[in-house]
Amino acid sequence: MTLLLAPMEGLLDFVLRDVLTRVGGVDRCVSEFIRITGTLLPDKVFLRYVPELHHGGRTLAGVPVRAQLLGSDPVCMAENAARLAALGPEGIDLNFGCPAKVVNRHGGGAALLQEPQRIAAVVSAVRRAVPAHLPVSAKMRLGFNDASLARECAQAMEAGGACELVVHARTKADGYRPPAYWEQIPAIRAAVRIPVVANGEIWTVADALRCREVSGCDALMLGRGMVADPGLAHAIRAADAGVPGLGGVEWPALVPQLAVFWDLVCQDLEPRQRAGRLKQWLNLLRRRFPQAEAAYQQVRTMTDQRAISAWVAALQA
Repeated sequence: MTLLLAPMEGLLDFVLRDVLTRVGGVDRCVSEFIRITGTLLPDKVFLRYVPELHHGGRTLAGVPVRAQLLGSDPVCMAENAARLAALGPEGIDLNFGCPAKVVNRHGGGAALLQEPQRIAAVVSAVRRAVPAHLPVSAKMRLGFNDASLARECAQAMEAGGACELVVHARTKADGYRPPAYWEQIPAIRAAVRIPVVANGEIWTVADALRCREVSGCDALMLGRGMVADPGLAHAIRAADAGVPGLGGVEWPALVPQLAVFWDLVCQDLEPRQRAGRLKQWLNLLRRRFPQAEAAYQQVRTMTDQRAISAWVAALQA
C-alpha cells in the first residue's frame, strides 16, 4: 500500500511535514499549493513553500516532496513549472481541487473542473515545460457542483500527460463536510490508465481499509487524519500486514515531537503565527489523544512565546 501525505493550506505546511515524516510511515508528501497568477515567481517563493528543495527535494527524514502549483493559465503555469523544476523537486503536482472562493473566482482550483478542455491545456503545457524524467501528477475533486464531469476531467488530466491522479472524493460544493464519496472513485479509475489515489475522510485504520475496499485504490492520501493521529500511517501498514493494533504512536512518544514542532515554529514562522499553530495542532490531536485535551486547555489562552516554551519544557519533564 502506498500512503501519501496531503497538502493542507494553513495546516499541513513544511513545518508539520517535517515532524510527521519524522514519525514516519508515509511514502511521499505534497506541498501546499503555490498560486500562479500571471507572473514568473522568483526562486525564493518556491523555496519558502518547499524548503525541502534545499535538501534534494526531501524532508529531513528522507521523504520526497512533490511541489504543488495552482493556476489556470497554461503559459504562465508552464513557465513557473520550468523554473520550479530547475530547483530539483521530486515532482510537480497540479491542483484542480481547491474549493476556496477567492481561488475559484479567478478560475483556479476546483473551478476548472467545469472545463475539462482547459484542464488538459494546463497539464499538457506543464508536462512539455519540465524535463521528461520529472513526474507531473494532478489532484482533483469529484466536480464543482456535482460529479457529472468527473470522468472527463480525469481523462483530460491523463491526456495532458499526468502520471498519477489523486481524487478527493467530494465536490467543491461539498467542501469538507463528511462523508467522502469513495464509491464514486471506481468509475474514475475505470476511465483512465494511470494510477489513482483515494483521498478524503480517512481518520482511522478502519476508514483506510474501507476506503481501499470501496474505491479499489491501493494508494491512499492522508490529510487531517494523519495530523490528528501522527501514527496513523504506521497503524494502517500494520493492519495491512495482518497485525492490527500495532504500529500506532502513543502520547508519551508524541510529546517530544510536539517539542520539535514548537522549536521549528519558533524558528521558521512569523511571531504572530506561532502560538496559533501549536494550538491548531493540539486541537486536532484531541480527536485521538485524551491527553491532548488537557494540553489544549492549558495552552489555549497563552500568547507569550516564552511562557509557551516553558510549558512545552514542563510537558516533557
